[in-house]
Amino acid sequence: DLAQRMQAEKVLLELIDSPECLSQCQLLLEQGTTSYAQLLAATCLSKLVSRTTPLPIEQRIDIRNYILNYVASQPKLAPFVIQALVQVIAKITKLGWFEVQKDQLIFRDIIADVKKFLQATVDHYIIGVMILSELTQEMNLVDYSRPSAKHRKIATSFRDTSLKDILMLACSLLKELLAKPLNLQDQQQQSLAMHLLKLVLNCLNFDFIGNSADESADDLCTVQIPTNWRTIFLEPETLDLFFDLYHSLPPVLSQLALSCLVQFASTRRSLFSNPERAKYLGNLIKGVKRILENPQGLSDPGNYHEFCRFLARLKTNYQLGELVMVKDYSEVIRLIANFTITSLQHWEFAPNSVHYLLTLWQRMVASVPFVKSTEPHLLDTYAPEITKAYITSRLESVPVVIRDGLEDPLDDTATVFQQLEQLCTVSRCEYEKTCALLVQLFDQNAQNYQKLLHSSNRNPLEITVQEGRLAWLVYLVGTVVGGRLTYTSTDEHDAMDGELSCRVFQLISLMDAQLPRSSNEKVELAILWFLDQFRKTYVGDQLQRTSKQDCVIIILINNI
Repeated sequence: DLAQRMQAEKVLLELIDSPECLSQCQLLLEQGTTSYAQLLAATCLSKLVSRTTPLPIEQRIDIRNYILNYVASQPKLAPFVIQALVQVIAKITKLGWFEVQKDQLIFRDIIADVKKFLQATVDHYIIGVMILSELTQEMNLVDYSRPSAKHRKIATSFRDTSLKDILMLACSLLKELLAKPLNLQDQQQQSLAMHLLKLVLNCLNFDFIGNSADESADDLCTVQIPTNWRTIFLEPETLDLFFDLYHSLPPVLSQLALSCLVQFASTRRSLFSNPERAKYLGNLIKGVKRILENPQGLSDPGNYHEFCRFLARLKTNYQLGELVMVKDYSEVIRLIANFTITSLQHWEFAPNSVHYLLTLWQRMVASVPFVKSTEPHLLDTYAPEITKAYITSRLESVPVVIRDGLEDPLDDTATVFQQLEQLCTVSRCEYEKTCALLVQLFDQNAQNYQKLLHSSNRNPLEITVQEGRLAWLVYLVGTVVGGRLTYTSTDEHDAMDGELSCRVFQLISLMDAQLPRSSNEKVELAILWFLDQFRKTYVGDQLQRTSKQDCVIIILINNI
């Protein structure tokens, strides 16, 4: 009933400002008949302790101790109620981090309190881990209603005094969990593993130096691990633990293990000496090889996505010259190439993850001119295969999209342009192979299109399929032409650009001949993309053209 609901909301809004708020919250917690009543009490307490004018220190200590005793006596509460109550404890601890009573930092004994939970039942164990996880997250959370300097002072103190101990505790508890026979049907065991992995992830996601990194800039993220954590990261058992957890846990949990490994792979380079860094990278690559040799877990979209992020972070943080020196590099790069090719061929599976794989190959290929190592990088073998897989898979997707009425990838122009921008670097590696493939496919599809147009009984469906393929091919030609770099390009490469470009200009003439009777928006948009790339590469006002480039343009005009 609307009137009853409005009346109820009015009463609840008045509760937080009531002098009896604390006693009423206590009453709700102890005598409430539904979990939602307990949640309301926890929410009110959270707002109460978060006020800019804090409650007296004695009152906050009482609230904290009351909640600790309450969750200890009722470990079977609904998970969302426990989570809300744990948030209250975390807020009280953070806001009172520097407060002193009787010469004692009274709110910092939370870890000692948590250890009491770890010595009781599994339910208590889980609550203890939840408290540490929520506290770590709360310490990292910027409250813009308070001075940022105060937040940074509290976060830095927590980092220096407690965070390392929390991470070590979480890792030791995970080792204990893994040492026992894992029962994947045991919900308690799964819940404990999940909260422990979330705790480790919160520790590794901590804003160690106060730079508040933008999470959207995923590829630029470096984890600024404190120097006194080196010993944890230098132990091979640390990485082995999370790779073992990935292989042992069900997908909903193993993706959390991979998320932790993404952060481990992003650890700042300066944490290690050169020999230590090489050893650490070797352990990461060994783990990658093990995952790719046993790829069953990657059929889960969550695992697949995190693994793609993991691969991209490896190249973000390590140089190609370091990667080629790793033992089994040739085998691992072959496995990664096969994984990438399979991923591109299954274009409908987790399309948002392809970005990370293309990032990996783009950066690998871009690094080739700067590699001083004599070890073979093998990119001249695998980069053309990656390019071929991308091109052929996109052409093969067209009839499937049209036949099954699926969402057309070409409609998501932002993603298409992002992928093409990455592909342009990869495609210029062994450019002769890329050009030969595109010429063959363009000629084949353009001839089929002409036959369909001049056929006595035109099939509109087949024409739409051919136009979709031609749209992709025009985008791809624009991409490879736009990927030309002055300092690496040769006369032969410029001539190949001319061969490809002339085919697009001939297609433009063919499409113009159909006007105004018929037109295809996707092909026209692709042609505009191509013309923009061609202009920037060969016609731009700021371009310092060579005589060879002038010849390319003249040849194009003559061919058209």
